[in-house]
This record gives sequence, structure tokens and C-alpha cells, in this order.
Amino acid sequence: MGSQAPAGKYEPFGSGVALGDPSWYQSLNTPYYTPSHVAWRSKVREFMDKEVQPIITDWDKQAVQNNHEVCKKYLKDLYRKSAAIGLLPACVGKPWPGKYTPHQAPEGYDYFHELINCDEGTRAGGGMAWAMMGGLGIGLPPVINFGMPKNQALADRCIRECLAGEKIICLCITEPGAGSDVANIQCTAKDMGDHYIVDGNKKWITNGIYADYFTVAVRTGPPGSAHKGISMLLLERSMPGIDCKKMECMGVWPSGTTYIEFDSVKVPKSNLIGWENQGFKQVMYNFNHERWMLAVQAARMARTCVEESLSFARSRRTFGKTLIEHQVIQHKITDMARQCEGLWHWLENITFQMNTMSREEQNLKLGGHIALLKVQSSKTAEFCATTALQVFGGAGYTRNGKGEKVERIYREVKAFAIPGGSEEIMNNLACGQFGFVQKPTPDPRDKKIKALMAELKQLKAKL
Repeated sequence: MGSQAPAGKYEPFGSGVALGDPSWYQSLNTPYYTPSHVAWRSKVREFMDKEVQPIITDWDKQAVQNNHEVCKKYLKDLYRKSAAIGLLPACVGKPWPGKYTPHQAPEGYDYFHELINCDEGTRAGGGMAWAMMGGLGIGLPPVINFGMPKNQALADRCIRECLAGEKIICLCITEPGAGSDVANIQCTAKDMGDHYIVDGNKKWITNGIYADYFTVAVRTGPPGSAHKGISMLLLERSMPGIDCKKMECMGVWPSGTTYIEFDSVKVPKSNLIGWENQGFKQVMYNFNHERWMLAVQAARMARTCVEESLSFARSRRTFGKTLIEHQVIQHKITDMARQCEGLWHWLENITFQMNTMSREEQNLKLGGHIALLKVQSSKTAEFCATTALQVFGGAGYTRNGKGEKVERIYREVKAFAIPGGSEEIMNNLACGQFGFVQKPTPDPRDKKIKALMAELKQLKAKL
């Protein structure tokens, strides 16, 4: 028998609702978590229960009513408080960014600490999780990982301010005509000698309306340069020509989904992240981590549906007995729980792989696995949201009362099925990563098209 990782068993934690939390919360053995993770879990849960749960209902309401100043105060206060106890550094991946924060990392800091941070941080809903982790968790890593060789002082200041909760950052990649097709972005940065002029727009940008910094993918190469002509720039709110408008979306309202226009924005060349025309690599470098974060968040949203449904069904009485005594309701809840359990164990396995690989090895080996994990997580969350709404009935159709969390999750699930790579794109990516098609069948039209293109080239040469 081969060697095994030591198993840990810890005191029960959480609400105590059967299957309402991951199995290690229920005192089952685990090879992944240590006392350091247990302490971190308690810290995050305590913060979220104290600072987030009491405000999320009003935050959601204020956001959909476009009361931006109220929402910005909620967000800034949350950033400041979470930074004060050292939660924000756990939003930007591994290793702990100790150079930029006075807070010490938890003992043995790893991706399971970040998983706990992300999982516990989503108990109040996806919109809050995106508000706190969405912009920071995807907008700051390019600055941390690739730096700004011509102005590292600005990069360092940006990182410190964001991790201290003083400033907000967002990632600007998606455009009206380029979502998953990153190589097709049209936002341009024209070389003007010592600076660029940035023109174009970005859409569906998390935290954009509140952001102080913008990590922006731009085209520095000529038209048609595709992935070889993309760079990343760090823009600041103080630069003239940046206009942000809140978008009216189905869900994740506290996150401040934004449409951004860049109109002749003058950006010093020293604001280049990494190197010119290397931006596509920088975007791809962080995609696995972003998709993993989304999977964690969707998994918790699905789990919340189980917890809320069972609690509700135990208290609701119909036809002379509690709702949970009806077998059809029991089966609905077990169907949700079954999928949550499978998803969570897959998620833990992928997290273990990330812990035992370099970032380069992760990007080489885990792209297809994480793509499928993201698909499974969003489909599980959608199934659980729909099923939980049926369990709650009319109570789940209203935005307050006992069904409030389920109603919110139901509105938010598509934000996990589309952003970060749609389910269709993720499936296709996985097929390519795993080499499903080993030898494509030649298309007879390709030969004819090639001949026509050659003929066209000859005709143009004669003109």
C-alpha cells in the first residue's frame, strides 16, 4: 500500500444543515486542510457574517436603483475593513504578496486558503463576491505578475493601494464585439512617441464604475495582428477621456458592471504592463485562475441553495405536515446535494493540482480540466437555483423574506455561465486541450480557396 497524506478531522463548523457546507465542515476526514485552514475559515466566516450579511439586501436594492454613491460607500467600507484584517491579499492568488502588505500570510499559505476566502466570501451572493474579489482578483494579478519595467514605482504603488483597500482596480478586456475572442479586440493604443493615445470601448467590466485603476488590453499592433499585437496598459481614473456608465444587468448588481469609453486618452509609455505586444500572453496567464475562482463561487451558490432549501422545507408546513416530509421535496434536495458534493470534490482535486504545480505547469496541463470544471460549476449552480426556487415556491420569487438568497442566486447564475468564457467556449477549449480530433479531415474547399486567393493576389499585382 502506497503512502498517503495524513488525514485531518476537525470540529463541525457552519450552520449544521446536512450537506449545507462542504464535507470537511461536517467533521469528515480530509487530506487537504490543516489547522491553519481551520483558523482562516473562522476568520473569513466571522467577517462575512458581521460585515456583509447585514448590508447585502440593501446593497442589492441600492445597486439596482442606481444609487451609485451609496453603493460606492458600501464597497469602499468593505474594502477598508477587509484590508484591515488581511483578507484582500488572499484574492490575488499564490504566493502571498508579502512585499506589498503589512499582513503576514496564514501559516502554510496555499490555494486552499484562497479557496476558503472565495467560498466563504460568496455566501452572501455572487454580486457581493464580485464586488470584493471580481475587480481585484483579476485586475491586479497582471500588475503583480508582470510588473511595469519602465515604471515599477507606479506598479508598486498601485498594488499597495489596492491591497490596503484604498483604491479599486478593474480588468478591461471584453468589448462589444470581442468577448471570448480576445485576439479580436479593437481598442487601440496609438504610438505617439513617448506616449500612447487610447481609443475604444470595453463592456461588462466588473467594478468599472468605482475603479481608480484600469488594467486595459489594447491593440498596439497593426490591424490584423490578432494575438501578436495586443498589449496591456495601466490607466488611472485621473486621465482625461475615460467615461464609465453603469450597465443594467440581470444580476450581480453590487459588482457595478460597467460600459467604458476611452476617448483619446493620453497614456505614458511607462504605464505599459510587461512588454509591448506581449499582452495576449498576460491575459491568458491569468485565465485559469480566474475560471477557478468563478467555479469556487458558483459551487458555493449551489451549496447555498441546498442549505436554504432544507432549512425552509423543515419549517414550512403544507397539507398537515412539514414540506420536507413530502418525498418529492426530499428528492429535489438530494438531487441538488448530490451534484454539489461531486462538484466540490472535483474542485478540491483541481486545487490540489494547483498547489503542487508551478503556474507554468498549471497553464500547460490544467486548462482543459479547469474549463470543464467551470462548465460543471455553472450548470450545477443553475440546476440548484431552479430546483431551490421550486422548493420555495412563491417565497423564492420575491426579493425579501425567507427566499431572498435563492431569488438572488437565480438572477446571478448566468453571470457564471457566460463571463470568463461561456460554457460553449469552455467545452470547445477542453476538446482542443485534450486533443479530441487527432487528424482533421481535409476540406476540399480549402484547396479551391487557396487557389482563388493566389489568383486574386496576382490580379492585384497587375493593377
